[in-house]
This record gives sequence, C-alpha cells and structure tokens, in this order.
Amino acid sequence: MNPITRVTLTTALTLAAAGAQAAPAFWTDWAGTDLDPTSGFQAQGTITTTTSTVQVTYTNTNGIGFYQPSGGIDYWQNQGGGRNDAISPYTSAAVDNSPTGTDIIALRFAGTQTLQFSQAIANPVFAFVSLNGNGYAFDQDFDIISAGGADGNACGYWGCGTSYKNIVDLGNGNFEYQLLGTGEPHGTLRFTGAFDTVSWRSLSNEYWNGFTVGVQGTAAEVFPEQPGGSVPEPATLALLGLSLLGLGASRRRR
Repeated sequence: MNPITRVTLTTALTLAAAGAQAAPAFWTDWAGTDLDPTSGFQAQGTITTTTSTVQVTYTNTNGIGFYQPSGGIDYWQNQGGGRNDAISPYTSAAVDNSPTGTDIIALRFAGTQTLQFSQAIANPVFAFVSLNGNGYAFDQDFDIISAGGADGNACGYWGCGTSYKNIVDLGNGNFEYQLLGTGEPHGTLRFTGAFDTVSWRSLSNEYWNGFTVGVQGTAAEVFPEQPGGSVPEPATLALLGLSLLGLGASRRRR
C-alpha cells in the first residue's frame, strides 16, 4: 500500500487549550568536546532547573557537522542581529525564553540520534535552526508552536521559511510524523509528557541544520503526584522516537 500523507502548515498552528500559560524553558548548557573516539559523535550538557541538575548525553553514531558548546556565533538571535524574545522564532504562548547562550549542535548526516537524560524530564522543547534541506522523523505526533516569519515572529538568523508536518500512513495502524521545511525554517516544537530518552531520525545529508533542547522542568517538579504518590512513567523511545503530544498555541505578546 502506498503511504498516505497529509500536511499541516505552520500558518495554521494549533490553538492552545483554554487557559494555557507560557512558562520559562530551562535550556541545555552544552560543554566539553566530542567524547566518541570513532567517527561518531557524543557530547554532554547540563540542564539546571529550579531544584535539580539534569545531565544530558547526546549520541549520534553518524557524526555531526560541528559542535559549539561555548562562544561563537549566536545562531539563536533574530535576523539582523540581537534578541527580542517578544518576537523570537523560539518563543510563544507556551515558552517565554529563547535558547540560552550560543550553544548548538549542527547536523549533517542522515540517521538516528538520541538524547539521554539522567532523570525524567517534563515537556521538552526542541529548537531548530535552518531546517531547509533536511527533515526529522518521529514516531509520535507533535505540534510546531513557533516559527520565524509566522504569527508575528521575526525571521531567524538565516532568514525565513515554512515549517510543516507531514504525516505518513505506514499501514497497519502505524504512522510517521515528519518535520519538514522550505526556505530557511527556524522554530520550536513542544512535547508534553515525562521522558528519560528522546530519539529522532535525520532524513538527509544536509550541511547544516542545528538544534538544542530545553525542558519545563523535571517530571517530579512539573507533574502533580498521582494518588499513589508517583509521577507519570518516563518514556523510553525507540528508533524514530520523541514520544510526545504537542501543545500548540496561538501567539500571545506581552
């Protein structure tokens, strides 16, 4: 059976549920150098929340384009220079603040990559730069909550483009959720739930497209305890993963 695809453009970003409030994102502070002695790549970083410190390990056996853990060009600024979080491609009614510092991991090879967290985290935010000739494939649905040039946002560092979601029916009840783009897309995805591992697949060898990841907090901080005194079970995901439910939002300016 041929896959059935359907497309959702960022110009029709999903509205947030009534009463949804913006929250600060705690972004990864990437550090050190490549820890993989082979042709692959591995790096570590730290997320510091209000009460916890979470270690993040990124692994990509295919290698990357470049790694910028400290200093260098600020690819998270708005086009033309400088930052203004009120109109940033990376902020929205769900996320108050753009990625911290200049930290970025730039990709260039097709294949799977994984983020591993030292403890369960809540509601990760995935920020991307210049997703033009590449795409990312997830096995769970997501929403694009902000994009450069959409809903009053400024363009990103490299300009503006269109980000969209392509849903492919693989048959037998299985779907693939692809993040694709044209032009120079910059923006964020919002994922809801508890996670200790997130993985995705780059669809092409394009040099380069970059990313970083933030969280709303740890699972213990964000989710109220259940009757039995537990928080939601963290998700450990397979090949195409990033298990998530997206919370899209219309833009709210302050």
